[in-house]
Amino acid sequence: MFNVTPQHGTDSRSVSNFELKAINAIDNRKICRGFKSLFLEYCSNSTIHGIKYFGCKRRTLYEKIWWIVVFLLSVYGCGRLIQNIYRKWDQTPVIVSFNEKSTPVWQIPFPAVTICPETKMKLQYLNFTASYHMLLNDTDDEAMDEDSFNRLRAVAQVCDAHVLQGIQLNQTYDSACVDYLRNMSVSLDEMLMYCKWRNDMDYCNNIFTETLTEEGLCFTFNGIAADDMLRKEELHKDYAYTTENRVLGAGARAGLNILLRLYEYDLDYLCRGPVVGFKVLLHTSSEYPQVSKQYFRVPLQQEVIISVKPQMITTSDGLRDYAPHRRQCYFNHERRLKYFQVYTQQNCELECITNYTLRSCGCVKFSMPRDDQTEVCGASKIECYNEAEDELLSQEVKYSVDKSYDFRAKCDCLPACTSVQYDAEISQADFNWKNLFMAYKSPMDEFPGVQLSRLTIYFKEAQFITSKRSELYGVTDFLANCGGLLGLFMGVSLLSLAEIIYFCSIRPFVILRGTTRSKQALAQVQPMAPSLFVFDMDKPKEAFLRRGSKSPTLTKQDEGKEVEKPKDC
Repeated sequence: MFNVTPQHGTDSRSVSNFELKAINAIDNRKICRGFKSLFLEYCSNSTIHGIKYFGCKRRTLYEKIWWIVVFLLSVYGCGRLIQNIYRKWDQTPVIVSFNEKSTPVWQIPFPAVTICPETKMKLQYLNFTASYHMLLNDTDDEAMDEDSFNRLRAVAQVCDAHVLQGIQLNQTYDSACVDYLRNMSVSLDEMLMYCKWRNDMDYCNNIFTETLTEEGLCFTFNGIAADDMLRKEELHKDYAYTTENRVLGAGARAGLNILLRLYEYDLDYLCRGPVVGFKVLLHTSSEYPQVSKQYFRVPLQQEVIISVKPQMITTSDGLRDYAPHRRQCYFNHERRLKYFQVYTQQNCELECITNYTLRSCGCVKFSMPRDDQTEVCGASKIECYNEAEDELLSQEVKYSVDKSYDFRAKCDCLPACTSVQYDAEISQADFNWKNLFMAYKSPMDEFPGVQLSRLTIYFKEAQFITSKRSELYGVTDFLANCGGLLGLFMGVSLLSLAEIIYFCSIRPFVILRGTTRSKQALAQVQPMAPSLFVFDMDKPKEAFLRRGSKSPTLTKQDEGKEVEKPKDC
């Protein structure tokens, strides 16, 4: 080291060759030389592999080029692999796996069961086949009265869409559609003859409630009340969708057994086609039933047995901080629906098709949720709202090509983070109900023209395996993978990054501060005259020059010594 001998009572200060070289660069406005000195110091002290060869004086130019190329290739390869890891962490951070333990069925609710008769009106209120031909022929002597015509237009909305296609029904809006359907449809007492739940016989009207669906008036077992499912403050007051809370238990020891009934003289083969019977839907209690989307059929004079196997998926708490689109699901508090208090994917889809139908047709179907200001579509709008539903289904494909088709994307109906689905295994056989009546010695003439079916629903197994969304790559896993690649390719650690920050911020500040103090210390060597000192690395023995004065005194230990240079590689 080069020590300056203090004079006039000043303290001695040891100045490193890097600091003195920085003084020389600053004094001569050679900033580039100062940065070069700092870079060489970093190269000689860096812990990143290969950096030390960049400033090595004993290496030839070809060797330096070799190490620069190898270093850049390592940086490139490491960067590409880290980019792949980041893309996987960003786009697919969630993995769905089986839970470690099985779940007993009593921990989940028994499925809600919605049953819809295929017979949409009783003969005493409307003969649909006769009215259809009367309207088709349009003869003056067979003119249909206004009330019958209104009933026909109401029933037309629950019959097959092609039946009345091309016939002028002349009805844009129909606020009384639900009232007509309700008055003409098969009642709960007529359709459900016998009910047994968990080995307890009960009156069917105690465990089933009336539900309005796109199939008309249906009946639901184990559904929750409107106060728990719907936002009643947003809904119209014309019809109460559900009336009672019927969550009867979690799991089943015996299941649900129902004897279904229709009368032969009420059957109509034009409205719903030649197959008559019932449509049955299994769904969760918080989900509003949409029977036309997924159902299974119970024909007349048949016994259908449904063994239910639940499919449940949950989400770990570690994913709560993720954005919904990263984890691909919504928690109930994250997605607010206008008409539903409970978020499910089916409820969201129903609200989406409702909004799209309103935009396309200016009204909604009678079964869709609506407020008091929204009109109910009449029979003339049947084709419009059916086309609106088909068009919305194609929006997702169109959106990938043309971003203007963004309505379905705005709906954003992701699955719920905790959801239950009920898979069903169905077995079916002939139901000889007449022999059953004879065995009970019940007179069959009490039920003229009756047609019966039997439905049994129960859980298939006492336990089932649930699925769980969890982190595929958390923040810790991502950092660990990045650290492993950086260590493999370049020997980089967190301390290596700290070194770079140090030499880019703290070290230049320290050298600059040391430069100022060293200049002040050197100026005090001869206080009588201002001095200017220039440090020259190439001439260490003539390190200090002073105008009009003798050179500063060197210590005995430093006389004849070379200034210490940076260690070489």
